[in-house]
Amino acid sequence: MLSLPYIRENRDLVIKGLGIRNIKDAESIVDTVIDADQKRRSTQADLDAVLAESNKISKEIGKLFQSGEVQKANLAKEKTSQLKDKSKSLSEQLAKLETELNELLYQIPNVPNNLVPKGNSEEDNEVVHEEGDIPELHTGSMPHWELCKKHDIIDFELGNKITGAGFPVYKGKGAKLQRALITYFLDKNSEAGYTEVQPPLLINEASGLGTGQLPDKEGQMYHVGIDNLYLIPTAEVPVTNLYRDVLLKESEFPILNTAYTPCFRREAGSYGAHVRGLNRLHQFDKVEIVRIEHPDNSYQALDKMVEHVKGILKELKLPYRILRLCGGDLGFTSALTYDFEVFSTAQNRWLEISSVSNFETFQANRLKLRFKNKDGKSQLAHTLNGSSLALPRVLAGLLENCQTENGIVIPEVLRKYTGFDVID
Repeated sequence: MLSLPYIRENRDLVIKGLGIRNIKDAESIVDTVIDADQKRRSTQADLDAVLAESNKISKEIGKLFQSGEVQKANLAKEKTSQLKDKSKSLSEQLAKLETELNELLYQIPNVPNNLVPKGNSEEDNEVVHEEGDIPELHTGSMPHWELCKKHDIIDFELGNKITGAGFPVYKGKGAKLQRALITYFLDKNSEAGYTEVQPPLLINEASGLGTGQLPDKEGQMYHVGIDNLYLIPTAEVPVTNLYRDVLLKESEFPILNTAYTPCFRREAGSYGAHVRGLNRLHQFDKVEIVRIEHPDNSYQALDKMVEHVKGILKELKLPYRILRLCGGDLGFTSALTYDFEVFSTAQNRWLEISSVSNFETFQANRLKLRFKNKDGKSQLAHTLNGSSLALPRVLAGLLENCQTENGIVIPEVLRKYTGFDVID
């Protein structure tokens, strides 16, 4: 969440940024937070004054008894009792004000970076890069869900029987290709300096709050009610939470982690032809990269992450493009996001396969993720993450774009992982 000093000191900038996100009552929201913070600080000052006075009188009581001024000492004791009641009342008021203030702060999204364009929806995102040749498919080419059935590599109906829609079963060469992609992505990330971790697939409420999934996206997550735990929507959540309540040394930057996990999303309200097959699932595999950076270097790090994902897509020889998300399509926690999309030739549409984002201090403030700067003062770090990569739509693009009359040709870079060159 945004820090209170930042909101106080940058009121107009915050209002302008929220306006880019198309939040119409931005000024009212910001001023409500500032007023609530003023009440909190005023109550805190009153409480501090009462406690200071109580401590001062308490020290005098002993001296009064020692000097024989019993009556004055008893009056002082009565005064401390009154002050104790007053401090209790102020403490209760302060706790209530802090809760209300935090609830307000949790509802305010991150302030967009200056590069974020205005816009209302994904239609207003800016295409900043496009690369790769779109193949011309042979007569009789198919979308990936038909290819999966033809070659018996992914069974959507069987997954529907076992669990429900959006939980496919990968079979034979389909399962091996899935595993090959996961290993390939992890190897590429490791080669780039990312440390591989294997985090839990369930998170507690504090972790969800830390990275911003709660309270913003609780309706999209699967909740294990009896234990009050959530199935992760992305590895970003547990991996970034490795650093919750951590005070880093400046020399520890940059911190780079990568993780493969299954991901679980309810995707409530998703329906229609655009969610067929692998286009949108409730359970899917994804390899994530997460960086903890010094604030001075985070945008250079974001550029490096974008270049890293570009390199993977070039090796896979998939046609892709990069979008800079507009204010209306920007995620709640992000200051700047680049989306990668691969072109699905059989569907004749672009499929999102990665989001690479800089959250600046937004998550770090929730996580209490700080570092000691050169002056010895505590300062919030910057957090970044990206998909490197999400598998379902990468796989869909590979199956469709690599299909031939003689089968689906596996990209050369994957063959040492799959152990086969073609699915036929």
